[in-house]
Amino acid sequence: MSRLSAIALLAVAAGAMGGGALAEEGAVLSGTLKTINDRGTILIGYRESSLPFSFLNRAGQPIGFSLDICHGIAEDVGRTLNRELLEPDAPAWQAGVRIVYVPVAADQRLPMVVSGAVDLECGSTTANAERARQVAFSPVFFLSGTKLMVPLDPSGSARINSYHDLAGRAVAVSAGTTNAEVMHHLADKASPAFSVTELPSLSAAYDTLTSGKADAFASDDILLAGFIATRPGGRRFGIVGDYLSFEPYAITLRRNDPAFLDLVKSSFARMASEGTLGRLYTRWLVQRLPTGETLGVPMSPYLSEMYRALGQPD
Repeated sequence: MSRLSAIALLAVAAGAMGGGALAEEGAVLSGTLKTINDRGTILIGYRESSLPFSFLNRAGQPIGFSLDICHGIAEDVGRTLNRELLEPDAPAWQAGVRIVYVPVAADQRLPMVVSGAVDLECGSTTANAERARQVAFSPVFFLSGTKLMVPLDPSGSARINSYHDLAGRAVAVSAGTTNAEVMHHLADKASPAFSVTELPSLSAAYDTLTSGKADAFASDDILLAGFIATRPGGRRFGIVGDYLSFEPYAITLRRNDPAFLDLVKSSFARMASEGTLGRLYTRWLVQRLPTGETLGVPMSPYLSEMYRALGQPD
């Protein structure tokens, strides 16, 4: 069994277990649900440049695949609390649970979940065992992996075709990501060595590459594809090499909150059974984006099986 197959099967199991029904009317609230009800807001953390999962449109508004999933979860929160779900721009006099979008940086997203600064972190966050010591995760909704973005010559060829070609060179990464961990690990073993430069954001890492201050930019392949599709001069760069890691994406929430975790899992099951997850995937990964670009990434067989395990119709 390949490593990717194993990840897919584990993710299916994680999504299938513990997906209890939504809270019954009259149930005693606790944890995040009580906090949301008392506060009257649900705080949704978003990334500013994790296209197509969580990013800003031309009007500066957060949009994306992950945020649409979190909106579906928020709808179930409203139903569970028997309160109307309000959009951020709803009139102040309206009563209900209002969505509040909160920007998060890669190296601060998990601490912000833990501290209660956000209730859901909706970006491009990898679910793994180490992070599960700090936070809880939804079922997996996307599979990606670390690759390298490098400059192309006028013929479309690259001088760097794998991390083995990085000797004596510098690679840019976003701080607080699993990509940074992977590249530091590889750099420690490489001979001759290469250097890893951590930047505060994906955009800063991309800019470091395009300015010539780094020879490569390491991130999840789908995020790299987003930069190539959307940034001026992006076509001067290519994605090369084998996968250096596999990254299963999930929504992040606080640990030790079984009622809220059950609601999130039930939301995923509802969205899968209604075909919503598949439609959202097509909207953000296959069709033209609201910002005008098209990624054209068909759903992998692994992810399709995971969605089916959650209840998506054939």
